[in-house]
Amino acid sequence: MPQRIIIDTDPGQDDAVAILLALASPEDIEVLGITAVAGNVPLNLTVLNARKVCELAGRPDVPVYAGCDRPLRKPLVTAEHVHGKTGLDGPDLPEPTMPVQAQHGVDFIIDTLRNEPEGTVTLCPLGPLTNIATAFERAPDIKSRVKRIVLMGGAYFEVGNITPAAEFNIYVDPEAAAAVFASGVPITVLPLDVTHKALVTTARNEAFRALGTEVGIAVAEMTDFFERFDREKYGSDGAPLHDPCVTAWLIRPDLFSGREINVEIEVDSPLTRGMTVADWWGVTDRPANAFFIGDLDADGFFDLLTERLARL
Repeated sequence: MPQRIIIDTDPGQDDAVAILLALASPEDIEVLGITAVAGNVPLNLTVLNARKVCELAGRPDVPVYAGCDRPLRKPLVTAEHVHGKTGLDGPDLPEPTMPVQAQHGVDFIIDTLRNEPEGTVTLCPLGPLTNIATAFERAPDIKSRVKRIVLMGGAYFEVGNITPAAEFNIYVDPEAAAAVFASGVPITVLPLDVTHKALVTTARNEAFRALGTEVGIAVAEMTDFFERFDREKYGSDGAPLHDPCVTAWLIRPDLFSGREINVEIEVDSPLTRGMTVADWWGVTDRPANAFFIGDLDADGFFDLLTERLARL
């Protein structure tokens, strides 16, 4: 049976590829809805971009909801320096015609978890955790109904990409992240340690372009734009596709390896605010609260991604 998921996202080129992979995999994943959150760019753009991606995939039937437009406690930090002024710079995608749903994204999450059978819905946050934490705060009863949270965020060895200590998604709303990690819901974390191994090399990007489809060419153009930042910053051989690791883990968890550890979120220190304090080596007696992924089969990941994108 396909896994039933809600994608919570702030597209973002890599978010877009994660959504496309999910929509291209109906035998594995049923997308119940997409909730947008402010993150890589402000909310009006993340909602717009989510709709563009659904229409690119030929799936205007997937409902898109606008969620929270700011973090719980602090001003919004965005990442146009990485994703461009639209958040989806690269391809020239048409303006979407599909509607934004009238219901708030947080209310959609709450209602869906209350109305679906317990333990059947997985939450897949690809951006800041504001929507998820807000839903848990407003409706604590839904926490026990979530099958699992599978998120992209944080780091251990790789540490930070927006500050020396913090990964962007966690840093934007660390209070929300702290609430989610303390929720008791089973969590799988795809951190920078693994996503930085999912590099779109020239050959891998040309494989997307060689699909010759609107989707393949658009993805190649997204990563053409996206990689310029990472090449300059890290000197890497391409751009890491962070968020598609979430979708790929749902489809092929055998491509990944990790361990159950304790993860705490720093919210007070001005030096390390937003840091994921990941007890990878088990040096504390704090109980494990997350399955923290550390490695992946990169070739298998890109084979899966290319094969599935060819369907759209």
